[in-house]
Amino acid sequence: MSVILEPVGVLGGLGLLFGIGLSMASQIFHVESDPKIDEVRAALPGVNCGACGYPGCEGLAVGIVEGDAPVTACSVGGSLVAEKIANIMGVDAGEVEREVAVVLCQGDCEHAQDRYIYHGIEDCRAENMLAGGSKACTYGCLGCGTCQDVCEFDAIDMVDGVAVIDREKCTACELCIAVCPKGLIEMVPYEQDVIVKCKSEEAGRFVRRKCTVGCIGCRICVKNCPEDAFIFENLLARIDYDKCTNCGICVEKCPTNSIWSGLEKIEEIAQ
Repeated sequence: MSVILEPVGVLGGLGLLFGIGLSMASQIFHVESDPKIDEVRAALPGVNCGACGYPGCEGLAVGIVEGDAPVTACSVGGSLVAEKIANIMGVDAGEVEREVAVVLCQGDCEHAQDRYIYHGIEDCRAENMLAGGSKACTYGCLGCGTCQDVCEFDAIDMVDGVAVIDREKCTACELCIAVCPKGLIEMVPYEQDVIVKCKSEEAGRFVRRKCTVGCIGCRICVKNCPEDAFIFENLLARIDYDKCTNCGICVEKCPTNSIWSGLEKIEEIAQ
């Protein structure tokens, strides 16, 4: 019996000594943290998405208090959280413009052609490794739903093979941007209601063969924009959101409907 009890006693004693030593060390080397860190941490949404570039909300709270991050760094919280943190830090948050993610593709099952039928892993990154994916337009959304899988806010739906983002649910965490192998998802101002939803840089004659809602580079939008808000590069039209007034004229003129609009008055303009 002693053969068993002696080792157990020794181990128990060592454990007690180590425990006392660690307790004393924690008291001696304890570093007082700034109480503002706890306040800022409590004001943050707590989703730990990492969109701010810090390892979770705790890391961002430390960064803000230490002056390494602005009070507006949390895109998920938006202006309300920024104002709370600004009050804690005793600074002015300034104007925070809300942004949302948008998928720049409308090439769904109805409008876009396929090159082959994909039967692999349901992940856009995996499909993209097979000659750029099954879609004839190698710039288009592959529709596997990888962006939907990483979205923690249920803001992305797959509609007829194309990802669609609900701007009301989007928190601008940018997780979807990071996983899209096509680079199709971009941030736009929340108030922006006119967007060129195409990223194809192919010549118009090739775009027409592959997708009926792709930008064909006709420049009609460029010529008709009263605010000179269009930029034409690499055979593709895109909008300078700082100049765009959401007038909707380009939406009316676009022959392929590649310019999307959320405006309710577009039909009135067309009439």
